[in-house]
Amino acid sequence: MDVAAMSVAMSNQQVRSDAGLAVMNNAKQVAEQQGQQLIEMLNQSQGASAPHPSLGNAIDMKA
Repeated sequence: MDVAAMSVAMSNQQVRSDAGLAVMNNAKQVAEQQGQQLIEMLNQSQGASAPHPSLGNAIDMKA
């Protein structure tokens, strides 16, 4: 394989690698945003109390 062909092959590999890293970075950013939104949603739900003070305090179980 001559030097020019090797250079083109290495350049193509570098472009593929850079594109793969860009896609992974984008996926990571989306996952971080979704995680932050989930945390915000969970924090908002903690502030809401049960509609009745005794609801959810006992569980009926049958053996």
